[in-house]
Amino acid sequence: MSPKPQTCLQASDGRLCRSAALALAFLFVGEFAISAPVAAQDVPEIADTPAVDSAVSPDRVIEFEADTIGYDDDRDVVTASGNVVLRNQDRSVRADEVSWDRRTGTILAKGNVRLVDERGNQLYTESVELTDTFETGAMEEMLLALRAGGRMAARSGERGEDGTVILADAAYSACPVVDADGCTKKPSWRVTANRVIYDPSQNRIRFKGAVLELFGARVLPMPGLAVRTDGKAVSGFLVPDLRISESNGVEVSGSYYWRLADNKDLSLGAHIYTEAPPMVNGTWRHLTGKGAYQITGYATHSSRISTFTGVETSKADPRGYIAANGRFQFTPEWSFTGSVRLATDRTFLRRYDISRDDRLRSTFNLERIDDSSYLSLAGWATQTLRLNSKQGQVPMALPVLDYRRRIDDPLLGGKLELQVNSLSLVRDTGQDTQRAFAGARWDLKRLTGLGQVVTLTGLVRGDVYHTDSTGLTATEIYRGNPGWETRGVALGAIDVEWPFVGEAFGGTQVFKPRLQLVASPPIRNLAVPNEDARAIDLEDSNLFALNRFPGYDRVEDGVRLTYGFDWQLQRPGWRVKTTVGQSYRFDRRPDILPDGTGLSERVSDFVGRTEVRFRDTVKLTHRFRLDKDSFSVRRNEFDATVGNERTYAEIGYLRLNRDIRGLEDLQDREELRAAVRVGFARYWSAFGSGVFNLTDRNEDPTLTSDGFEPIRTRLGIAYEDDCLEFGLTWRRDYINAGDARRGDTFQVFFSLRNLGFR
Repeated sequence: MSPKPQTCLQASDGRLCRSAALALAFLFVGEFAISAPVAAQDVPEIADTPAVDSAVSPDRVIEFEADTIGYDDDRDVVTASGNVVLRNQDRSVRADEVSWDRRTGTILAKGNVRLVDERGNQLYTESVELTDTFETGAMEEMLLALRAGGRMAARSGERGEDGTVILADAAYSACPVVDADGCTKKPSWRVTANRVIYDPSQNRIRFKGAVLELFGARVLPMPGLAVRTDGKAVSGFLVPDLRISESNGVEVSGSYYWRLADNKDLSLGAHIYTEAPPMVNGTWRHLTGKGAYQITGYATHSSRISTFTGVETSKADPRGYIAANGRFQFTPEWSFTGSVRLATDRTFLRRYDISRDDRLRSTFNLERIDDSSYLSLAGWATQTLRLNSKQGQVPMALPVLDYRRRIDDPLLGGKLELQVNSLSLVRDTGQDTQRAFAGARWDLKRLTGLGQVVTLTGLVRGDVYHTDSTGLTATEIYRGNPGWETRGVALGAIDVEWPFVGEAFGGTQVFKPRLQLVASPPIRNLAVPNEDARAIDLEDSNLFALNRFPGYDRVEDGVRLTYGFDWQLQRPGWRVKTTVGQSYRFDRRPDILPDGTGLSERVSDFVGRTEVRFRDTVKLTHRFRLDKDSFSVRRNEFDATVGNERTYAEIGYLRLNRDIRGLEDLQDREELRAAVRVGFARYWSAFGSGVFNLTDRNEDPTLTSDGFEPIRTRLGIAYEDDCLEFGLTWRRDYINAGDARRGDTFQVFFSLRNLGFR
């Protein structure tokens, strides 16, 4: 028998102490036959006790066991005592004693009663009275622990003929009522009610006269409150949010949630501002037999800052944003994924603090995947939200076709992958490009007797391009020749890794030198446009790549040798991992590799990466690129996290010092990101974060910054326990973007577990 639950939840008048909640397990419907396996002992014979009828269905049979069982012939009462257990399929009742008055049909369970229903909800009480058909019952001093979370205590309760349970003088909370040491504690919030109605057929609890209490103080009436016992959502109003911002003044927002069915719901909301017209929003979600999708939209009617003049227009226009996405799995092989993101103007999302994205992409992708092949038919369109960017220069890709198939090489072994790819890019006022290619790649990996891992690779590909309006592309090396162009690509490579394992510094180290030779004949790179391979930069991630350009439009040719090593040390609690490398080119082709990328000369710059981890307390990552001649730092990137879940500090720093002029994709920049959270007083914490632009005019001549420009800072204080979260945040934006003005924003947030707040 489990120990008696501790006294924790108070009833609304402060007198109820027993851990209890809604009675579910005793709600067995219909008339039951009873069988009684008991401990081996002498049991008085009960001549007229009904036997178990084999015709009775299993769901109408209650089995019980007990330490002892007795029968009072004068009163016609059967009594079972000592660890009594009654079972009916997935439902059970445990008690110290159960008596059955056969004359009145009353069953009384007493002493540490625990009832468990088929859903796992558990009722604790001192006594419960049932009929022999289990159709009605009464209880005193009870607690119900719901399987989906939450507990309800009540002074008394009874079950009606229709199965509805009515509780009087009840209190509900999702907070634990004991701490980690098993000691009782008061819940940080609870809902008290004069009357609570539980409908088991709908798995719903409705409150009458409900009031929310925080830390014992009655703070908010909650008319119409309802929760579900299965953890599913219930239709109703959500708690409003409060925000104060420079752009909109005081903002109060709230929404109503409709649960239309188990697989679909709808929420509609409104935002009221003191410095802007109101805005409405809605979200529709639907789970179908093949997949799921959701649609979110915002709409208002307000004036905005002109993108061209920077002056606020006097005419109000409809403004809004729509976002939709979904995924559908038609068969184990075929699936479809799609998304749509559109805004009426470039500053709407930032003005109303919905998103800080600088571009919105709408996509679709039809895929077929099996054990040996992959097919994708995709497309995307992008809406730029940058104030100084021309929408007509942003391409739309439709269609994008990619097909790959892997087969085993029957002659030499290894794997052979065949690929077909096509792409069409269309611009309103820019260069149009169509591309298609077909290729094959062969890989063979072998382990030598000395432990070296040797990989052989061969690749051939044929490309066809068609280009229009090349003069509209400002950067000459990105244009390519107008009209039709063809190109052949061939490449061969050998890659050797030789790992050495041994003990060091009280742990295990792995030292792995690596050598790679890649050869390719001259390729007509500048004859074709460069749409997807512009952001070329030597990094640790592409040091040993067959093609260090990020896309298909540019391919490194010539012969190069890349060398480096990986080193890793593991000891209890510690892990250190580092990579360092460099490459040597046997010929120099500066036409496609700009100076400053680290690859333009025969000998490349040095690149590396180091990671240090100590348990879950310290995580450090450093990436670098050093100039091969002067050892100047061309790339310096540092990310660190120190602390635990409650108290931690994060810092990120990036500086790109490449001195590349005239290529917007490769501009220098320097930035700092920092965040800190300090936990105190067990449940309280203070936090702050900031993003700072450290780029000066020497690094980017288009900037007016002096080398320290705050972008966004945030400070706040929060309370968070097992079931309650609230706090206040302050954020300051330092840059105007149209009608999204620089200034301060204050926001209050509030969340209650299990009640759908926030």
